[in-house]
Amino acid sequence: MKIAARPLLVLHGNEEFRERVRKVAGKEYTFQSVPDWPSLEEAVRDSPPSALVVVNPYEDSNGRAGPSPSLRSLLVEFPSTAVFAALEVKPERIDDLRTLGKWGVVQVISIGHDDTPQALVQRFRASQGRPLKALLENTLPPDTPGRARAIVDAAAEVVAVGGHGRDLARSLQLSRRTLLRWCERAELPPPRKLLAWMRILLACELLDDPGRTVLSVAHACGYSSDSGLRRVTQKFVGSSPTELRRRGAFARASKVFLESLSKYRTQQPF
Repeated sequence: MKIAARPLLVLHGNEEFRERVRKVAGKEYTFQSVPDWPSLEEAVRDSPPSALVVVNPYEDSNGRAGPSPSLRSLLVEFPSTAVFAALEVKPERIDDLRTLGKWGVVQVISIGHDDTPQALVQRFRASQGRPLKALLENTLPPDTPGRARAIVDAAAEVVAVGGHGRDLARSLQLSRRTLLRWCERAELPPPRKLLAWMRILLACELLDDPGRTVLSVAHACGYSSDSGLRRVTQKFVGSSPTELRRRGAFARASKVFLESLSKYRTQQPF
């Protein structure tokens, strides 16, 4: 399977910086410059979970009162989206940097210092699957072996960009047969089932975003309709997307996922 390019949404008035990001996008990202915060919010709502967002946190404001409230609103509505804040870092903005961290910005890009093409590519690639990986890091039992964590992290990255089993094997530089053995030794589900679980957890992560509808989550995760998503969540978690959203989607799904892992660890069929 050929993994689709990741959307790269940019809201930034600095034309030189914007052009630098456009050139960095290449074939790996689909660059889109948006004119304002409402347009950005609409674009994020319709984008897959692999989307990256780069913003000027002071866009449409003079910066005197700190970062734009529109940025905070975006982060509240779409906490699963990887958002980068690109700005000139000055001594008088130290408090603003702390604020951006508290709001949930993934990273700050210091214009004129760490915005070289190489640095940008490294930052963007490192963000692949980051929100889901962070949630899983806090969900997996403390005694989870390192190999198992590596496989789960790789699966989260692959699912975030719409990949499948062969993409997971390729990301770990393994053959598909060797990957199957690794999963068995790490007491994990087979690759196909593990990726199915990652898609469920990704969908549940997005269901916890206030700004997304169930249909937009379904489309973002590759389902043609919300009924397709509902069938899968009923099969794996025993609840509809609407029920999951009401009860805390990721918390509920991750609990069932851990229960399934415990059955593999005790060699019981699942």
